[in-house]
Amino acid sequence: MKNIRPYLMTLLVLLTFTMSSCEVIGDIFKAGMWTALIIIVLIVLLVGWLFRKFRR
Repeated sequence: MKNIRPYLMTLLVLLTFTMSSCEVIGDIFKAGMWTALIIIVLIVLLVGWLFRKFRR
């Protein structure tokens, strides 16, 4: 496992061919607007908390 780069490239190519961007966007919309909104708010709060923590 010293040289993992070929495995990562193979995985990336495999994911590129198996998942199209339209499917990903469709799945995001299926998950629901409220779920995405809650996750975005949590991320913004986390980033704000981290900035305040490092300013001190």
